Amino acid sequence: MVPMNTLESLHDPDPARFASAYIGYLCTVLQRIDPQRIAGFIATLLDARERGATIFFMGNGGSAATASHFANDLAIGTRAHHKPFRALAITDNLSVLTAIANDYGYEGVFERQLRVLGRSGDVVVGISASGNSPNLLRAFEAAREMGIKSVALTAFDGGAMRAMADEGIHVPTDPKEYGPAEDAHMVLDHLVGAYLMQLVKRGG
Repeated sequence: MVPMNTLESLHDPDPARFASAYIGYLCTVLQRIDPQRIAGFIATLLDARERGATIFFMGNGGSAATASHFANDLAIGTRAHHKPFRALAITDNLSVLTAIANDYGYEGVFERQLRVLGRSGDVVVGISASGNSPNLLRAFEAAREMGIKSVALTAFDGGAMRAMADEGIHVPTDPKEYGPAEDAHMVLDHLVGAYLMQLVKRGG
């Protein structure tokens, strides 16, 4: 059987050897991320904070958990109480998500929330390994219409979302490598959160 990607080729019957190979590959993936893109994302978050704009996070599956975690780490974890990051995850209200999905279809779960809650000048962050989730793409289309800046956190080849976004951070993994892709997105969360927490602590 021909491996589909690097992760499959690393498989080893010995779990310790596999663990070592996985960690080594993840380090390689992380080292390939463009740090200037991370700096640009941080600048966007700081600009939104300065203007009192809302930062919306969204994603599906594991990326929904990352969206929730990211919003928490910005809004609460930075301890920027005097000038907060107004961040929230539009993945977190089950009543809203299921009402929209039931009445209008799952493709609209983020778009319809953005149209209700979003305003021109806000920021929306889509998190997706494939970059091709229809509900994220529809939300990005709505953001463009509404004057909301879009940021894509992607992996694999970035998909359609990477091309649609105003800016983004791409995690260069092979196709179907959800583990390393989602690991890297969480590292970005904690990296950005750590930087902003220290900036706030130092009076920023």
